[in-house]
Amino acid sequence: MNLPHAPRPAAERTRTGDTGAGSVRVRELDPVNWLGTWTLYRKEVRRFLKVGTQTVVAPAATTLLFLAIFSLALGGAVRQVAGIPFLEFLAPGMIMMAIVQNAFANTTSTIMIGKMQGVIVDMLMPPLSPAEMSFALTLGGVTRGLCVGIVVAFAMALFVPMRMHDPLAAVFFAIAASAMLSLTGLIAGIWAEKFDHVAAITNFVVTPLAFLSGTFYSVERLPGIWHTVSQWNPFFYMIDGFRYAFIGRSDGSVALGVVVLLGCNAALAWALHRMLVTGYKLKD
Repeated sequence: MNLPHAPRPAAERTRTGDTGAGSVRVRELDPVNWLGTWTLYRKEVRRFLKVGTQTVVAPAATTLLFLAIFSLALGGAVRQVAGIPFLEFLAPGMIMMAIVQNAFANTTSTIMIGKMQGVIVDMLMPPLSPAEMSFALTLGGVTRGLCVGIVVAFAMALFVPMRMHDPLAAVFFAIAASAMLSLTGLIAGIWAEKFDHVAAITNFVVTPLAFLSGTFYSVERLPGIWHTVSQWNPFFYMIDGFRYAFIGRSDGSVALGVVVLLGCNAALAWALHRMLVTGYKLKD
């Protein structure tokens, strides 16, 4: 069934003109439906906050559990990585992992639930362009990722000394990384036909890239070929840049990381836009 977008009545203004046969009302439309975009974004935020214990608190508790396990298994603060106490080295990577995993989960769930319950039409019919829809949904995923990251950071600060070397870098890499996984989640949700497909992407793409990104170790310790492979992993740059923001040390180029994340986000945004424009697996 083909479901074209409805006309755009939102954000309209009227003016009166004289045509010689009486006055007429001419409707003018803003180029962006700000009200509709804000409404969809607010709906996404309220959706995950309604079950905040599951979507925000639980990931923070899980991350702290991982921190405790690695602390006990690998020697805690006694061990050092490149002169940095292990827990201080590990904490930023764990925070970033929590951010991107929850950003991905938020956008995949909103699309898959809509498709499985047959209510995706409620998202397609409102007067929103593909760009407006993708922006609102992506921003919803970013918001959840940042909320989880902030909660995890404050919780970790109770057990690990947390210092901030470059706050601007921390903000950029947190937003850019969560946006990248939010876009990936939307694309995965549109492509997937059942939850097993999403689980396959999580298990065979997202998780391997995340665990091979240097979250728990310095990639400088990898042998030649694997060190080279790590430089092609976008997850490496998000983890490395975010860790640099805290400890002031990076295994790669922070500037290159900025370029890689911006390039990945641009490519993913274009792919998502084409999917929404053509109605790929949404309107048929």
